[in-house]
Amino acid sequence: MKLPNNISDFGVIRQENYLYIDKTKYIEELEKAGRYLFFIRPRRFGKSLFLSTLEHYYDLKSSQEFERLFNGLYIGKNPTELKNRYFILKLNFSGLDTINQDGLRESFEGRFLSMLITFFEYYHEYFPKAEEIIQELKESNITRQFGIFFGEVAKTKHKVYLIIDEYDHFANDIIAMGDDKYYRDTVRASSFVRDFYENIKIGTQGIIDRIFMTGIAPIMLDDLTSGFNITSNVTMDSFFNEMLGFTEEEVSEIIEQVEFDFRDLKMKNLEDQLRDYYNGYLFNEDCDKRVYNPDMILYFFQYFLRHKKPPKELISENVKTDYSRLKRLTFNQKNREILENIIKDEGITASIVSKFSFDMMYDQKYFVSLLFYMGLLTIDKKIRTRLFLKIPNLIIKTIFWEYFDQILRERYQLILNVEKLSEAIEAMAYEGEIELYLDFISENVLSVLSNRDLISFDEKYLKLILSTYLNLVEIYKCISEAEVENGYIDIFLEKDIRFQDVKYEWIWELKYLKKSEANKLEEVKEKGLAQLKRYASSNRFKFKKNLKQALIIFIGKDTYEVVLS
Repeated sequence: MKLPNNISDFGVIRQENYLYIDKTKYIEELEKAGRYLFFIRPRRFGKSLFLSTLEHYYDLKSSQEFERLFNGLYIGKNPTELKNRYFILKLNFSGLDTINQDGLRESFEGRFLSMLITFFEYYHEYFPKAEEIIQELKESNITRQFGIFFGEVAKTKHKVYLIIDEYDHFANDIIAMGDDKYYRDTVRASSFVRDFYENIKIGTQGIIDRIFMTGIAPIMLDDLTSGFNITSNVTMDSFFNEMLGFTEEEVSEIIEQVEFDFRDLKMKNLEDQLRDYYNGYLFNEDCDKRVYNPDMILYFFQYFLRHKKPPKELISENVKTDYSRLKRLTFNQKNREILENIIKDEGITASIVSKFSFDMMYDQKYFVSLLFYMGLLTIDKKIRTRLFLKIPNLIIKTIFWEYFDQILRERYQLILNVEKLSEAIEAMAYEGEIELYLDFISENVLSVLSNRDLISFDEKYLKLILSTYLNLVEIYKCISEAEVENGYIDIFLEKDIRFQDVKYEWIWELKYLKKSEANKLEEVKEKGLAQLKRYASSNRFKFKKNLKQALIIFIGKDTYEVVLS
């Protein structure tokens, strides 16, 4: 059984014996949910493969292949009345030219024309004059093209299932530029994008029977509402929480089907490690199953199959590139402050907004909602009428830590000697010596903090700085607020999946005192050592060898005391 990493064609996966995790039961649920549906998930979350599954299921030309493609799957055993009933018109608006408005309009209209031509070429046997139709389309503007399309389909006995992938891709690029005029001129008023969706709405009066739209954010919904107010947003519907991504059971199924041999890793807790790195997404607070990012976990498995060891980089370059947008989203001071607080507190209490426009990006609840839709935050738990949104997993924390490092470097013109930093962390890992790392942070980072920073400096801020620079070297898996029976450990430094020869693992309890509070040192020390003792006695560490404990107390920014036990 082969892994389908970066393959999003359902037909190829089924015909060439790639592994397929059966998500077809959701086809039945989607039909119950409505005719015109809007559904969003973060990038690299399996949207394109699911759309390809819908395409093969509903395409009237695929009826002869139905048994071969869907044999053994849920929907193959329980087909609905709508199987193989429709013409499929599939549109994808990723990769458009967004350099300027004229270029965007030209590439948008070019993409639509290209998809129409593909449609008539593919279904040519239903359209005897397909070549003439295509020629007429090439000579017409977009409104006329819709008219030709609707008129020709109306001559047949069939209707259209419209699939729109990456509906918001170009809008997100514009938002990242921070150009509100460009966005308004493109999406609102009498813009070509608004006209496009108004034409689709007209088509639902007789030609377009069903619509399924996907993207990564509801950023355009509010601006399109009056011209396109027909879709039902099922993004956070509990029925579809696990429609994309892999559950714990599905990851175990992958391991079983592909017959991995992880013995060379000398790890008994591989699935625990993978859960920390890649799992954690929840899209409805009433659901109890979290899902893995499928691109991330398949990337790991694919690399391991080829090389018999974990990948050097635990996040693929594709995903890293997608999340590099994070910095571009903080184009104003208010959003930067919100983001820094999220990183420090490892989450935020908020309400998720179902639709919003560009103008609202300066408001906290809309900005936080965008981070949720992008997959940078996810639902942790419900707190009365609001939700606590947390950072989903270690991979996303790594992205936040890298962002925070960039902010500190720019704010204070930090120039760090990464070689010295690596030596300091290696000393912890292989010799059990912690002072080199604490000295490095104290001298190179804490010493340059401004008085403004020190006003709000606390244990959380200290933990953030220590975690950020531990992550730069990636010898350890740095887990903050690790839960054990006896509380929450400030920082647990566990062996990284790639460095199993590391000798020492660490439990850190952090304390911070202002200079004026130095007289409390002994009291704080006693309390901290008692906490460490409780944590170390937890079942999680019962079979750990060479587990070191450190109470780290900073007094101001330039003095610290460490007690090892």
